[in-house]
Amino acid sequence: MAKSKPTIITCAITGATHTPTMSPHLPVTPDAIIEQAIGAAKAGAAILHLHARDAQTQRPTADIDTWLHILRSIRDETDAVLNMTTGGSTFMEIADRLSAPMTASPELCSCNMGSMNFGTYAMKDKYAGQWINDWEEDYLEASRGAIFRNTFADIETIMTKMSEGDTRFEFECYDVGHLYNLKHMMDRGFVKKPPFIQIIVGTLGGIGPGPENLMFMKETADRLFGTGQYEWSVLSGGRHQMNMATMAATMGGNVRVGLEDSLYAGRGKLAESNAEQVTMIRGIIEGLSNRIATPDEARELLGLKGSAAVKF
Repeated sequence: MAKSKPTIITCAITGATHTPTMSPHLPVTPDAIIEQAIGAAKAGAAILHLHARDAQTQRPTADIDTWLHILRSIRDETDAVLNMTTGGSTFMEIADRLSAPMTASPELCSCNMGSMNFGTYAMKDKYAGQWINDWEEDYLEASRGAIFRNTFADIETIMTKMSEGDTRFEFECYDVGHLYNLKHMMDRGFVKKPPFIQIIVGTLGGIGPGPENLMFMKETADRLFGTGQYEWSVLSGGRHQMNMATMAATMGGNVRVGLEDSLYAGRGKLAESNAEQVTMIRGIIEGLSNRIATPDEARELLGLKGSAAVKF
């Protein structure tokens, strides 16, 4: 009997959207990011998707020394694939977003496939008057008038510069047009096959959550890239996280969880760690009689260069 393909769990440890006020369990210092990343890997995450935070201000940062401390510390304790963001935050220029990934040359990095209105301002009213840091409210409000810029020129720059070190990509597609952008870049020779597509549903500014939208994104990807000719995963934010990840697992896809995308582990219950969410989705996957991928299996499925070839 042929061995079934395992499910890759990606855990997104901390992003640029949630702020320290929103959860006491959100890792917002380098050491907390390291600790939670190692815990998520031990719980079963084959890939760790990483952003960096400043130790003093707790804001997202592109500082290379901070990044190298995080990467080296995690690598010392786990063989998980370390996936660096090239998105950074809405308020970083492309040069800042690329500075650390170009230095570190990871096995995998994210690549956002289109500009969008990435609206986080809607979350701020819930926490009015509770802010821990004076930057948080203004940071969220600024997204009301900001554009998360990912022009074709930006995408070309990311793909060209990161491919020089044989880094592969997690192509983040927040809407149907992003899939067409990816096909355009593939037709132009910028994308190695098979692509690894992260289908994202439920982010304000992108396609909404729900089974019908996930199915439409998947069916569109099948038409553009060929059924079975790409690897795919699903993430969704907030209360939709586990539902959409479960749907992806039942469809033979891979999954992404983590506190970057959702702070919760059930209705009204804050997740106490990234590992808690990994454990939850692992239980669902194994309950479906599937198995989770090891880091080396993820490397093989995604055609990665291996941890010995990184520069950190």
